[in-house]
Amino acid sequence: MRIHHLLSLATLMWSGTLAAHGLQGNDAPPPVVTPVMTQALPDHPGKEMLMLKVEYPPGGADPVHRHDAHGFIYVLEGSIVMGVAGGKEVTLTPGQSFHEGPDDVHTVGRNASKDKPAKFLVYLLKDAGKPALILAP
Repeated sequence: MRIHHLLSLATLMWSGTLAAHGLQGNDAPPPVVTPVMTQALPDHPGKEMLMLKVEYPPGGADPVHRHDAHGFIYVLEGSIVMGVAGGKEVTLTPGQSFHEGPDDVHTVGRNASKDKPAKFLVYLLKDAGKPALILAP
């Protein structure tokens, strides 16, 4: 029950943050974030792994943000464009992956298609109890 509550809270925080702050002035539809699992890491006290499924609708995008975590992205379907401050944008297709570190600012996260949805998994290795998403100023 505790795991379900934590997953629901993480999803609400992510989705609520995106809806309330992330897309003001931007017509891109927000992603749909679905919790998959969270797991405490007993051999790394104070750390946890959070897994989320993210779906970008056609033309969907994220606001500029960071995770204060190691983020690992694995594309399941469609094509997405990812990038962090100081890095190059990359376009990823099914089976490809992307990493962002705890200090990275995720400046680009969007569906590469205006016509088709895209789906990917996000694995966050983070401090237990900390938010999954922090909007960048």
